Amino acid sequence: MITYTQPEVVLKLKAQLGEGAIWHPIDKKLYWVDIEGKLLHVFDPISQKDKAYDTDERIGTVVPVKSGGVLLALENGISHFDLESGQMKFIIDPEKDKPNNRFNDGKCDPLGNFWVGSMPLDEKDAVGSVYKISPDFSAQKMITEVTVSNGICWSQDCSTMYYIDSPTRKIVAYNFNKNDASISNPKVVVTVEDHLGFPDGMTIDANGMLWVALWGGAAVGCWNPITGKLIESIPLPALNVTSCAFGGENLNRLFITSARQGTTPEQLERYPNSGDVFVTEVNVSGVPACLFGQ
Repeated sequence: MITYTQPEVVLKLKAQLGEGAIWHPIDKKLYWVDIEGKLLHVFDPISQKDKAYDTDERIGTVVPVKSGGVLLALENGISHFDLESGQMKFIIDPEKDKPNNRFNDGKCDPLGNFWVGSMPLDEKDAVGSVYKISPDFSAQKMITEVTVSNGICWSQDCSTMYYIDSPTRKIVAYNFNKNDASISNPKVVVTVEDHLGFPDGMTIDANGMLWVALWGGAAVGCWNPITGKLIESIPLPALNVTSCAFGGENLNRLFITSARQGTTPEQLERYPNSGDVFVTEVNVSGVPACLFGQ
């Protein structure tokens, strides 16, 4: 049985489109982004300070790099960012031939590859893809015909990769080959019912359960990927919940981002904390985020 504390607002920033939450296992800080605000945020729960970095273009997600700094999935490709110097270095744009697409969510697999998905700016057609960016910065297209590429995570034994294309309302499990980071045998393991909203960002706990932010659902849901059943739902005072990440000293604090985008004035009145970042303590622990590189 899952128990949790009442979610609290830890950052009252009213982000346009908060996303990409990840707990840096070395820095012990929460990294997250405001896509439409074009900002990378780094939040230190100890000092309660949040530092924002302007990225000059839409930013889909952020992942830590073993050798230092972070990789950013920007609207026009993947770049390395040094937080100390503020230096941005362009790496690769696998979709330079698709100016109407932008990069969205992504995470690193246990082998150090960065998996990142793209999506059309109008969110209408399935013209996005998921790419695997290897430590040598080569890119390989892994999943095609994607509309809004979102949550991705791996089981602790590295045998399974879970993935979300939001409009499908499904979580798909792939067999993951930990020798060459190839995927095979896609299978739908969870179908999110319409009234719950659209599945967005996702993370996994130490028991293998999937925690999913629910866009339009004002909640984070926890699903068992073996049974496909919803185990728990944590309601939030934000309609469009976008991503979640386990953090804190024991990885039992669930940090949650949200968005003001896509809400009417009436909905904002009902959900006044839309765009804020929340935290709740749960009685399970997450798994440490994987870093980019070998």
